[in-house]
Amino acid sequence: MAVNVEILEKLERKITLSLPVAVITAEVETRLRRLAKQVKIDGFRPGKVPSKVVAQMYGASVQYEVMNDKVGEAFSLAANEAQLRVAGAPQLTEKEGAPEGELLFDAVFEVYPEVKLGDVASVEVEKLSADVTEEAIDKTVDILRKQRRTFAQRPAVEAAVDGDRATIDFLGTIDGVAFEGGKADAFQFLVGDGQMLKEFEDAVRGMKTGESKTFPLSFPEDYHGKDVAGKTADFMVTVIKLEAAAMPAIDEEFVKSLGVAEHTVDALRADIRTNLQREVKARLQARNKQAAMDGLVAKAELDLPSAAVQAELDRMVVRARADLKQRGVKDADKAPIPDDVFRPQAERRVRLGLVVAELVRAENLQATPDQIKAHITEMAASYERPEDVVKWYTGDQSRMAEVEAVVIENNVTEFVLGKAKVSDKVVDFDELMAQQ
Repeated sequence: MAVNVEILEKLERKITLSLPVAVITAEVETRLRRLAKQVKIDGFRPGKVPSKVVAQMYGASVQYEVMNDKVGEAFSLAANEAQLRVAGAPQLTEKEGAPEGELLFDAVFEVYPEVKLGDVASVEVEKLSADVTEEAIDKTVDILRKQRRTFAQRPAVEAAVDGDRATIDFLGTIDGVAFEGGKADAFQFLVGDGQMLKEFEDAVRGMKTGESKTFPLSFPEDYHGKDVAGKTADFMVTVIKLEAAAMPAIDEEFVKSLGVAEHTVDALRADIRTNLQREVKARLQARNKQAAMDGLVAKAELDLPSAAVQAELDRMVVRARADLKQRGVKDADKAPIPDDVFRPQAERRVRLGLVVAELVRAENLQATPDQIKAHITEMAASYERPEDVVKWYTGDQSRMAEVEAVVIENNVTEFVLGKAKVSDKVVDFDELMAQQ
């Protein structure tokens, strides 16, 4: 029988569902008989509970379950018959005035939109590239040396310089009153490392062991401590100990300590280059993918199904609360998180997902098994035991689905970059690595 679909507004539709009362009644009776064989009620042997007693105790809940199931089945059949792509669960309302022996329900729901992709050739994309330079390798070697530096106490006559590890006592006050987090004893920090505010480091730099100093410090307006943000404090600092850093030499022992197979400096630099190239490739792919997706979405025309946006909002709020809980926030599961906080991001995700899905369908950009395998192999290459990583991915369907989604996005990116108006831009290595 043909299904009558009423168009309400944009993506909103309505269909009327008809259910025979006899079908509902028969299913309720069947489930109650099945339940009578399972329930345990005081005063009755198992399987011997009278049907009237079971109906009194469980009839309402069974009726509710049957109605939900049967209405859901009827809606699915009607939607399939009308070839509708339903976005989200329908809102169901029982109608009055149904014919005798029938129940009528109005189902109001949204459908997925028609997506007009626009002309991909008119999309403008800035494609970034970057090189791993010798300077970048030098900086990485220096970072590795700093991670393995040692410290030796400075003589009392020597002053603090950048790179020293200073042990200090300090007390901060605002208008003569100490504040939370403004006091510490035997506190250690590396001078010039950016761990402390610049004015604090400037004050300690040049001090000697045993010296004390009082100085003003202005907290930035955006300082994480809201109680002191934008205020000026007076600090008294006493240097307890100064230790000078000793950097390890770049030699065979140093390379050996890093676990490089060949204990040579050239092997170390080659290993660093490989790792940096892998990281640069991943960051460039992410940046270029973002640019391609932004250009693709900008040209597309579609209405957003509010149900899909709300579902994405709900997922984002759940993840936000889980993150707060992991950070130790009390009652994180009850934290008020307004939808508006995530709405723009949720709308963009839904819009992007619909646009990408349409392009994948139209241009046959699905991920192939060989592509998925190659992507997993590439990711696993950076681990000590790549074969274990491959097994970890291939042994779980959800993880494989995640890889497939990434490969599809890569296919879409390559397609867009191959058709769009692309302008190339070389980005500085440090700039690329600094951005998250």
